[in-house]
Formats: sequence, structure tokens, C-alpha cells
Amino acid sequence: MIRLAMASVGNLKEGFIVDLYKLFEQFESLFSRTVEGVSSAPGRVNLIGEFTDYNDGYVLPCALPFRTYVAYRKRSDNIIMAYSTNYPDECEAFELAPAISHGMSHWGNYIRAIAYVYKMAGYQLGGMDILISSNVPQGAGLSSSAALEVALGGAINQAFELDLTLEKIALLGQQAENYFLGCQCGIMDQLVSAKAIKNQALMIDCMSLAIEHFSVPEELALIVINSNFPRKLVESEYNQRRRDCMNAAAKMGVSTLRQASLSLLEESRALMTLNEYKRAHHVITENRRVLQAAKALQDNNLEVLSELMAESHTSLRDNFEVTVAVTDGLVDICHSALGADCATRMTGGGFGGAVICICRHGDVPKIVEAVSSQYNKYFGLQETIYVVNAAGGLMTTLGTSRSALVNEEFLP
Repeated sequence: MIRLAMASVGNLKEGFIVDLYKLFEQFESLFSRTVEGVSSAPGRVNLIGEFTDYNDGYVLPCALPFRTYVAYRKRSDNIIMAYSTNYPDECEAFELAPAISHGMSHWGNYIRAIAYVYKMAGYQLGGMDILISSNVPQGAGLSSSAALEVALGGAINQAFELDLTLEKIALLGQQAENYFLGCQCGIMDQLVSAKAIKNQALMIDCMSLAIEHFSVPEELALIVINSNFPRKLVESEYNQRRRDCMNAAAKMGVSTLRQASLSLLEESRALMTLNEYKRAHHVITENRRVLQAAKALQDNNLEVLSELMAESHTSLRDNFEVTVAVTDGLVDICHSALGADCATRMTGGGFGGAVICICRHGDVPKIVEAVSSQYNKYFGLQETIYVVNAAGGLMTTLGTSRSALVNEEFLP
């Protein structure tokens, strides 16, 4: 049994459990065949650098110990047959035809999307029996979708010996979102899910895809607080913000906002709509904050990190307009509890979801007590709190027995 490492302070929720042996039993029950391989990829939390990735900017995420597991066996035909323990009453089945269309289930469309982009890229695939199990919190802005895309990509890469790099698996996952699912996301989520390293934050240059690793200081705790607000990443809103950014860049005469500066933005302000100006202002200043935050993390300077993340949240609220009352409230509660001794902000795509709070381990109970006593009182919702370590990225394993398939590296 694999249990996710998670603190048990105050009323923190117990870690999710993924029992791989039970997963193998379910696979055999569904398909009357044994598992051939397992692929596993994590969700992520972004410390800072929101909405900069699709503007060729900088981001500073790390992987979470929550993971999506894909158990599989190749078939002799051209059919993908998939089940998910998260949706036990549903089955996704389709043929690897020249044209793969959308299906009825939300999770199943991610499988179709991955198959579609791999086939469009010219890779020779075959049929597969698949069983998916995930403990990545869904709807919290912690990249459950990217974890699924990367885990599926890892399984396909392993099963058909495609010899793809981690970067290529990530890029194909992004293409599945962009070209099949219609969400114009950047590369951050898939890249960190594929390439993360334990106890490291990754500063990604989303233009070159170069990565610098920054150790998370041992004395700092990463607290993810899920607001449990009924969030949906509003694709129309997300895509509109991307269009605003592209329009702002064009009106400044640059290819992306990565090439823009605040002075150029001010010179071009009269050419822009108010929203275009505000979105660009956020991205330009957020890139600067990421570079400064990486140094602050390296220097273990929590006070500077607190200032930068507070600025980021304010900009996400006022300029990018993606926060909601509950995430603003959680940030305020954390700041009221610890002041400059915690760094906190909204994380993820916005419109609900989670906040990230970084503080010293000794101060975790103060955050837990403050959130537990105030959040439900003021907002009528029950939070879920996770204390996590930065985890590793995509992992795959092959084996002829159940014990051989349980790779110790799957442990968070």
C-alpha cells in the first residue's frame, strides 16, 4: 500500500491512499488479463508565476505527492478500452481510427485527446486496456488533467517503445489540451508533471523550456489549502485572457509579453483596451516576481517571498481578475495569522481552487487553527488542508508480477 506523506497536525485531512495491488486486482477483474506496465505522474502546485507560461515567461512550480496511475496492457487490436476507479460506473472505448472524435465522458476525452495528438504526430499506436486511478484533488487548480495526460503519455511511450523524452511527452500533453480539448493552456503543468525532482522547485523558462532547480529549504512547509469552492476552469474566460495578452503584445509590436517592458506598456497604453492593459501589466510584473522569488527561495528569505507572493495575488485579483471571494479570504486569513512569516497566494487557473501557503514547520498549527476556525464561519465551506513535500515527476515500470510492478520510486 502506498500512502502519501502528509502531516497530521490539527485537523489536516488524512492522505489519500492508492493501493497498487488492489488496482492490479481490479484490472484483472475488468479485463481477465494481468497488468503489463504502470505509469505514474503527479499534480503540481505553482509557487509563483501565474498565466506567464503561455506568454513565454517564467514560472516556479513543484510537483505534489498526489499522483495519477495508469495500469495497462497492450491489445492485439486497435481498440482503447479504459476504466477509472474515480468513475466506477463509466467505461471509455474507442478505435484508433484516422479521425478520433469526442466522447461523452469528461475524463474519457483526455484519453481520446492523447491518442489523437500522438497519432497526428505520426507515432504508431495499438490497442490498450487501461485502468486509471488518481488521488490528485480534482477541481482545485492542482493539475489533475496534466497528471493524467503525462501518465497516459508515459504509458504509451513505454508500451510502444517510442523513446520519447520527458519534454516531448509534456509537449504532447499540452497539445492535447490545445488542439483537442480546446483549452489554450501553456506548458507549465505538463512539464513539471513530467520532469519534477523531489524536494525541488523548478524555475521554467517557458520560451526556451530551460529549467533551473531550486531546493525547497527543509525548514519551510508547503501548505495547500483547497477552498472546495465549486470551481470550473472557465475555458472561455481562460482563452479570452490569453487573447487579451496576445492582443496587448501585438499592439506593443512584440511577439509575446516576454519581450515587453513596463515602459513599453505605458507607451502603448492608448492603443489597448483596459483589459488588455491590465492583463499585460500582470504578466510583465509577474515575470519579474518569479525571478526574485527563486532567489528568495534559494536564500531562504521568507520575508521577501511573502512580499512577492502578496503582490502576485493582488495582481491576480485586480489585473487578471481570476480570484474569487473564498481564495481572497483564505489568503487574508493566512496573512492575519502569521503576517510576513508566511508567503501565500492563489495558485492555479483561478475562479476558485486552492491557495499555497509557505511557512516554517513550527507555524503550521497556527495556519491550521486560523483557517479551521474562520473559513467555514465566514464562507460556509469546509476547506481541505494538505501539508506536502515537493515530489518527483513521471515514472514508469514494467513487470511480469505484481511485486515487480510496485516500483519504490512511486513513493512520494
